[in-house]
Amino acid sequence: MPELDAIDRKILALLQNDSRLTMQEIADKVGLSVSPCHRRVKLLEERGVISRYIATVDQKALGLHVSVFISIKLARQKEEDLNRFARAISKWDEVLECYLMTGNRDYLLRVVAADLASYETFLKTKLTRLDGIASIESSFALSQVKYSIALPV
Repeated sequence: MPELDAIDRKILALLQNDSRLTMQEIADKVGLSVSPCHRRVKLLEERGVISRYIATVDQKALGLHVSVFISIKLARQKEEDLNRFARAISKWDEVLECYLMTGNRDYLLRVVAADLASYETFLKTKLTRLDGIASIESSFALSQVKYSIALPV
């Protein structure tokens, strides 16, 4: 993959901040005319640097006031157990992020819920019903200090 130049990085920073900018607005901000700017954006998309465009929704505006980080330890770390766990949690809308980890846990999940009762329902009806889980440790976020999906470019 060719190296990103300063203009590509500026385009990425602008789009990460507001993906609804028009091509004219982006071009003006990076000092290009519309056609070469559009070509650069298309090339970034084709190369997979830009993977998609999304709307970021405020979780509290949807009534999802609880954020929980869940550490999962599996009974066994065999490939089929890891794959079974990954397939199961990938279907659950409450799970926003899931990472396979090194260290004393196998997975770290970020889960949202409306309230403690909703989280308890998620825990009892979904997570604890999965075979092969040795331990579940929940940590509740008290407040969000920083949140960003923009990568440093």
